[in-house]
Amino acid sequence: MKTLRIPFTTAILSTLLFVHCASTLHKTGISLERYRSDLETKSIFVDGLQWKYTEKNGDGETLLVLHGFGGDKDHWTRFSRHLPKGIRVIAPDLPGFGESDKPEGANYTQEAQADRLNLFAETLGIKNFHIAGNSMGGGIAGIFAAKYPEKVKSLILFDNAGVKSPTPSEMQKIVLSGNENPLLLTSPEDFDRLIAFTFVKPPYLPGFLKTYFANKTFANRDWNASILKQIRTEGYFLEAKLEKIKSPTLAIWGKEDKVIHYTVMDVLKKKIKTKLETVLLENMGHAPMIEDPPLSAKLVQDWISNLELAKK
Repeated sequence: MKTLRIPFTTAILSTLLFVHCASTLHKTGISLERYRSDLETKSIFVDGLQWKYTEKNGDGETLLVLHGFGGDKDHWTRFSRHLPKGIRVIAPDLPGFGESDKPEGANYTQEAQADRLNLFAETLGIKNFHIAGNSMGGGIAGIFAAKYPEKVKSLILFDNAGVKSPTPSEMQKIVLSGNENPLLLTSPEDFDRLIAFTFVKPPYLPGFLKTYFANKTFANRDWNASILKQIRTEGYFLEAKLEKIKSPTLAIWGKEDKVIHYTVMDVLKKKIKTKLETVLLENMGHAPMIEDPPLSAKLVQDWISNLELAKK
């Protein structure tokens, strides 16, 4: 029986073609998702750094949304689709992530990002807005609200970082036992484990997209690990700032979150002195706005609407 041998150069070209096609399909898919959500992709230079962001135009309230560790602006794309047309949504790639600049040697702590975010908002000319964040982005949003209270109409936290949970999360137990942080991939094949760890009901991803994201996430592993080290060194920075938050605050948490335990909300209730509402979602993981965009958008929409009604 003859063995069919594929020339090495042909194999390399086929691999490159597959990667190119997967990348092209990914870009096409993302562009379609943004189009369906009425999002425009924009860029702006702030203090020497290029920020990429998406924006949904609206003549009503402005909502600035921040992604979590290892994420990007498209974590909010489907969420934005379910908000009413009047709400203006701005979703940046934070420096160090997504398509924004990633200068080596820069400070990527949550406090440093909150200060950069202030310059970003000033450059865009937005002066008074609602701010939401998930995980690391929630930590940054909270710090921003504490440091720049005059700019924040309300604070919306999705499973936020920066506060120590009274009950350790599964991730904390893994890390404290000396094992590798579960947010960092050990190989592209490890992507399925990461998805299962993060979500209860993972969003559907076609095979080519899953492969693309798996390879991209693994390629960024060392970079993400360096940022994660800075954030861990910073400690629970937001917790010390909670009493300085003056804006009404909504905290939304997935009960099955394995990354950050929902008992963080108990700390928020004790230390935030302003209006605070909490929502605990059953059968939900670490990123509700990805896992259930319609529900998450409805919670935020109702929150903003009720705040506006209370002023009248």
